[in-house]
Amino acid sequence: MPEQLPHLADAAPARPLLPDRLVSGYEAFLGGRFAREQDRFHQLAETGQSPRIMLIGCCDSRVSPEVIFDAGPGEIFVLRNVANLVPPYAPNDDLHGASAALEYAVLGLHVAHIVLLGHASCGGVRAYAENDLDPDQKPLSSGDFIGKWMSLIGPAAAKIGPASEPLDAYVERLALASIVQGLANLRSFPAVATLERLGGLSLHGAYFSIAEGKLLALDEATGEFQAVSAKAHADAFSEPRF
Repeated sequence: MPEQLPHLADAAPARPLLPDRLVSGYEAFLGGRFAREQDRFHQLAETGQSPRIMLIGCCDSRVSPEVIFDAGPGEIFVLRNVANLVPPYAPNDDLHGASAALEYAVLGLHVAHIVLLGHASCGGVRAYAENDLDPDQKPLSSGDFIGKWMSLIGPAAAKIGPASEPLDAYVERLALASIVQGLANLRSFPAVATLERLGGLSLHGAYFSIAEGKLLALDEATGEFQAVSAKAHADAFSEPRF
């Protein structure tokens, strides 16, 4: 009599419900932050969220807004996407995740500030720049999702003109220009423009250097990005690190 084969479900190794790293992190959260801030979490569950700030940032795992700004639960309403881009106001039958989040933050949560946070060494901006400098490479196709999304950086690239410096420097200049363009796109939303005009909403542009931990903010009056908390940044590096 032939030997019976084990059932496939019995033979397959058990697949974990979540990656081990997330499980261990969750356990650390339970024993640490959740234990310390349990009342805060309970209050948020009972009363809902009322953040004063919306932050639009990049999906890049190195640039976590909650970490950079030492934010607690319920403090910042965060939207993250590839290259921290903001589409212009264009209501139609397409699916608009970024625009929907913006609409909810402004009209539902009544945030007082919107911060557009870019960062150094952005892979999305670099891919756009490389494609623009050498179209034969075509790392981004106009038919795929990333290529279509990154086309939003086109107006910023057109404003600063072609690269006149090494690629790394041009990518950083383009990233800064994209923040300026993103603020203009935010103002194309009627509710944003109206609330800003009435003084109920402020828009801000910022840029974070991953390696240095340096934060810059845009002074729209001059068009320059200026260092934020320069003394605190210098103090952070004044002590030996090893």
